[in-house]
Formats: sequence, C-alpha cells, structure tokens
Amino acid sequence: MNLLALKLILAPLIIGGASLAGRRWGPAVSGWLVGMPLTSGPVLFFLALSHESAFAASAALGTLSGGLSLVFFCLSYAWLAMRFKWPLTITGSILCFAAVTTLMQNLVLPLAPIFAMVVLAILVGIWLMPKGAELVANETKPGRWDLPARVLIGTSFILGLTGIAPFIGPRLTGLLSTIPLYTAILTIFAHRLQGAAGAASVLRGLLLGLFSFAGFFLVLAVLIESAGVAAAFFTAIITVLAVQGLSFLRLRKSSPYIRKKEQ
Repeated sequence: MNLLALKLILAPLIIGGASLAGRRWGPAVSGWLVGMPLTSGPVLFFLALSHESAFAASAALGTLSGGLSLVFFCLSYAWLAMRFKWPLTITGSILCFAAVTTLMQNLVLPLAPIFAMVVLAILVGIWLMPKGAELVANETKPGRWDLPARVLIGTSFILGLTGIAPFIGPRLTGLLSTIPLYTAILTIFAHRLQGAAGAASVLRGLLLGLFSFAGFFLVLAVLIESAGVAAAFFTAIITVLAVQGLSFLRLRKSSPYIRKKEQ
C-alpha cells in the first residue's frame, strides 16, 4: 500500500470516529479523543516513512512544542465563547495559537525543558478553564453534511502538510501539525449547537487528552533515531493508551453527561 492510499484511509477513520463518539458520549469525549495525536501522529508517521530518522525526531520535538499553542487555543476559545459567537471566537483563538506557534518556532529548547513546559501548561490550562459552565444535554441534531465535511477537511490537511514538509523543514512541520483542525471543527459545532458550555466541554476534554499527546511525542523524540520507526511508534502508542486510560477516569468523574449516556 502506498503512502497516499494509507493517508486516504487513516484520516477519514480518525475524524469520523471522533465525531461519532462525540454524538454518542457528548462533546467532552470528542475533545478528549482529539487531544490524542490524531492529526500530528499520522503526519509524523508519514514523515518517518519518507524521510530520515533525524528529520522525524526534529519534527517530533517541534510537535511537542506545539502543545503550548494548543493550550493557549483552548483557553482563548473557552473565554471568548462566553461573550462572542463562534466566528469571532475562532478568529481570536486561531490568532492566539499563531502567536504562540511563532514564538515556539524561534525558541529552540532541549527536549526535557519543552516536555516540562507543556505538562505544566496543560495543568495550568485545566485550572484556568471557565468554571460552572457544565454542559446541559441538547438533543439538536447536526445536519447530514457535517460528518463528510469534517472528514474532507481533515484528510486534506494531512495530505497538504506532509506534501510541503520537505520545503518548510521538520520543526515548522511539527509545529503546524498541531493546528487545531479537528478541535476547531468539533468545538465550533458544539458551540453552535450547545453554546459556550458545549465548546468548553470539548476543550476541557482536549486538555485532559493532551497528556497523552505529550507522552507520545516525548517517546518518539527519544526513541525514533535509536530504536527505529516501528519500535518507537509501538512504544509511543502504548504510552498513549496508558495515559489516555488514566485521563478518561478523570474525565468520566467530572462529566455527568458521560455517566448519563452510559446508563
């Protein structure tokens, strides 16, 4: 199977699965799922298959740095959504994401400090999220076109970014792979259908999911040159599953909507 075919199969499965899970268990679970490296992981995998391991390791470090941008995106969207409709809110939060990404492109630090900064930022981000905006279940159904639109946009992004990676370099490719594409799609739909509380629920789930994101790219940055692509990705995936299991327990305790859907 060639790389293009693999991309065309994986990307629709990823965004479609996260979207359907959100319909079943609520927007918090959608956010928690896309907190996993669902876009950046495949991007790095395809880079590792088509470039040298040093290129992939540098991209992994850049992607890990992008975790800071994601935290700022979540906070800015959640607070802006309390006052504005989704067009202004997404514009402001994307600008915030871009500003932090630009900073991280020019601030090159070793792996350990970057990892510590990202984990600390996630913890602070969870603490600073708006309080008291619990999601009230809303039975409004999205249109039939929304799932195909999400799949099309997400697949196009992975194809485009991996295509331009040789021209923009590994670090910027890694940083851009954290563009909150899936998150923005899911958050905007939650914002439109369920208001600011729905958007905050997605973003709170995302922040909890970012712990596995950080662990995934830490493992890849450490192992991909020494252990090879297969061993590095296998270990990183095991790390994601372990960390996501722990974070889901925390999410389930904090989300009465999830418990209601499970009953």
